[in-house]
Amino acid sequence: MGEISITKLLVVGVLIVLLFGTKKLRTLGGDLGAAIKGFKKAMNDDDSATKPASGNEAPAERLSNKE
Repeated sequence: MGEISITKLLVVGVLIVLLFGTKKLRTLGGDLGAAIKGFKKAMNDDDSATKPASGNEAPAERLSNKE
């Protein structure tokens, strides 16, 4: 009862295709792919916004102790 065989997965796949239809599943897959692509782009944009560019930074002044 606990194991999932390839035949069970095939039956579930056929039932899903019969229930929703191939066109609906195709649009659902496209929407899911676009959402994942948008999420990855947002993550990359966020990472690049938080990292300062090393060429634009001014060098730090050296301090010396004078007594």
